[in-house]
Amino acid sequence: MTELPSTMTAIAIPTPGGPEALVPQTRPVPVPRAGQILVRVAAAGVNRPDVMQRKGFYPPPPGAPDIPGLEIAGTVAALGEGVTSWKIGDEVCALVSGGGYAEYCVAEAGAALPVPAGLSLVEAAALPETFFTVWTNVFDLAGLKAGESFLVHGGTSGIGTTAIQLAKAFGAKVFTTAGSAEKCAVCRDLGADLAIDYKTQDFVTEIKQATGGKGVNVILDMVGGSYIARNYEAASPQGRIVQIAFMEGSKVQIDYMRLMLKRLSHMGSTLRSRPDAEKAAIAASLKAKVWPLIAAGTVKPVMDQSFPLTDAAGAHARMESSAHIGKIMLTVG
Repeated sequence: MTELPSTMTAIAIPTPGGPEALVPQTRPVPVPRAGQILVRVAAAGVNRPDVMQRKGFYPPPPGAPDIPGLEIAGTVAALGEGVTSWKIGDEVCALVSGGGYAEYCVAEAGAALPVPAGLSLVEAAALPETFFTVWTNVFDLAGLKAGESFLVHGGTSGIGTTAIQLAKAFGAKVFTTAGSAEKCAVCRDLGADLAIDYKTQDFVTEIKQATGGKGVNVILDMVGGSYIARNYEAASPQGRIVQIAFMEGSKVQIDYMRLMLKRLSHMGSTLRSRPDAEKAAIAASLKAKVWPLIAAGTVKPVMDQSFPLTDAAGAHARMESSAHIGKIMLTVG
């Protein structure tokens, strides 16, 4: 067994701010506690919550590292007490509550998954945050079923590309919004039945026209703001709307009459602060129901651009430009 180093390079946020606030530092290599594994990180995904944390708006939950990064892939380097589901040297990808922007990261054993057949470690690191999020919100919480219709906003984001593919794979009719003709074309290639350019088209009008006035059964929204009232218009009677972020703001003045008249359900959730047992249950569902689809090539992570760990600032600048299509990654070594 290779002896572990005592220190590692990690990305810290000494002072909240712009992308330049992400600074490489030398930190101690973490030690896994009971039920945890230590992963030698090959790659980490970059996500919107990381940007919010960098700006000082999304502090890590109690007990989580102050290092950003919510998803990783790599090899198991050490086992905490009682871990029998993994062995040293296993290739894994994992959802973590922080610490991913580093050479080593601790993960709960139950929130780790094997690298799907045919995927590189960089591709595998693009899976956990978006696949856990989409599965728990669209399928567990909103209960999307085959034959129903589904709308996801931001179709070329990591969440969007995942949601389009999974909803389509499980038999839904899929609608999405995106910010250019090029991005709409990508969404259609991924399986969207209708991709709406939100800069030139009104998604409520387009959804109504495409559904014969009925609206859609399930909406996954990360925009908030003015989209909340418009989602109520675009939803079908007894439609389910799941809120997972508020890029346009969380405080709005809204007429809830539409919610009542259409018997809508408007739900919301976060993932990072969920109990370990809930994350492990989501992981088990993904392994059983989604990992075979990835191994078969039916569903895949959509990759944008990779940056070295020490250029986390460049990765964040790309995310904030909204020019990306799919996942932005950090690679180690």
